[in-house]
Amino acid sequence: MKRTTQSWTSTIVVSIALLVSVACAPPRSSRVVIGAKNFTEQVVLGELLAQEIEAVTGKPVDRRFYLAGSYLCQQALINGRIDGYVEYTGTALTAILKQPLPPVGQRTEAAVYARVKELYESRYRVRVEPGLGFENTFAMVIRGDDSRRLGVKTISDAVRATPGPEGWRLGVGYEFESRPDGLPGLQKTYGLKWDGSPRTMDLGLLYRALSSGQVDMVAGNSTDGPIRALGFVALEDDRHYFPPYEAVPLFREDSLRRHPGIQVAMDRLAGKLTAAEVRGMNDAVDGQHRPVGDVVREFRMKKGL
Repeated sequence: MKRTTQSWTSTIVVSIALLVSVACAPPRSSRVVIGAKNFTEQVVLGELLAQEIEAVTGKPVDRRFYLAGSYLCQQALINGRIDGYVEYTGTALTAILKQPLPPVGQRTEAAVYARVKELYESRYRVRVEPGLGFENTFAMVIRGDDSRRLGVKTISDAVRATPGPEGWRLGVGYEFESRPDGLPGLQKTYGLKWDGSPRTMDLGLLYRALSSGQVDMVAGNSTDGPIRALGFVALEDDRHYFPPYEAVPLFREDSLRRHPGIQVAMDRLAGKLTAAEVRGMNDAVDGQHRPVGDVVREFRMKKGL
């Protein structure tokens, strides 16, 4: 009888503890929460998603921007801290889903999108929405003066012609240095010659370092505003090393069920952006120092959204 009483007592204690833990757990926000990585284009795209969802639903959207990179955004998404964010298909394939790069002939936008869509659904119950209409690939960027002086227009050109006897002084972001679609594979594909070890820095500092002569080449992004604004040159990936990097919104399936207006907003945004338009918005925020909300609002008005 004593053992039975102890058993009931233990059960009651455990039950109370469970009830307390549930009561104390932070409730999931009743609002849609949009995330973004910690660079300008991601904040622009996050703001675009948030404004469009607000326009469709008439309800405020919470913004959790400047999350430190792809991995943190992924964890926030699968843990329910955010409902969605914009990712790039090549990044999703290699850095998040840990898939090998397809053979060069099979690195088509459609093939990479289909594979990414399938794996996100089966592994994480996350829906990969139709693309926003543009691609933002990695770009090896040099100063315009060096491009003209050395006759360098492609990455292969940069192998035979270097600004110094020891090679190129390279600047990269922290992710690019170790990602499977980043520096190691690029070096293996092209055999570039470096002057010392690459300098790793925050993405926002790369072009400042290039402009001031601290480095000769940086691993940037094809839609970065400073490329055009500062007269830099993005080298052609003539061996097609980089996979497609189509910008696609990712949303939790349970979030889409709870907030059906999200899907309406994503359908309205599908295919609406060009690389030139994104580059212009990036430059408006970075180069002209305009508030990101105003820049996105102006773009949406021009598009009739």
